[in-house]
Amino acid sequence: MSRFGGFPLAGLDFYEDLEADNSKTFWTAHKSVYDEAIKTPMVALTTELEPHFGPAKIFRPYRDVRFSKDKTPYKTAQGAVVRVAPGCGWYVQIGAAGLYIGGGFYAGTPTQLAQLRATIDDEVRGTELEVILAKLTTVGLTVGGDKLKTKPKGYEADHPRIDLLRHKSITCGKEFGAPAWLDTPRASKEVHKAWENMRPLVEWLAAVVS
Repeated sequence: MSRFGGFPLAGLDFYEDLEADNSKTFWTAHKSVYDEAIKTPMVALTTELEPHFGPAKIFRPYRDVRFSKDKTPYKTAQGAVVRVAPGCGWYVQIGAAGLYIGGGFYAGTPTQLAQLRATIDDEVRGTELEVILAKLTTVGLTVGGDKLKTKPKGYEADHPRIDLLRHKSITCGKEFGAPAWLDTPRASKEVHKAWENMRPLVEWLAAVVS
């Protein structure tokens, strides 16, 4: 296993071209670029971070088009996730736009969502989450996630944490783009730093939805 040396900018160019020509012909002709500039660095990065965060799943580059109207065969970004609980963990992605780093609770069951809302409803635990999210914004991370347009059933519209209760997922992350350090070993340190900043949120969520 080679050491992580950064994400070559050729990977970003590859995805920009793939967005314009998402075909088997293009993929076959440029698969060596994917292997060398995207897959190999992602494997090296996640291997380097594994002692600190756990093993990662690197997503396949092929789309599941069986039930989709969009039949383009290839994903236009490469992601990897470190799961610490079902539907909860850290995430990193490289695509045409550059590097994205994220984490949180992103794909839960109805039971998990009910557990999450019950915990947010609790004055002590809900306030803990508010404090965690506020700290994330101070270090430049954006809090997001899918939300209901109205209040969830069983909760009043004037609940002090109604905005959080509307969440169907709670995530945080940052689009880094293509900074000068992207194709250097420093990229690993930046992912490590961002994931550490997210650790209080990821661990809080994992404890709730596990």
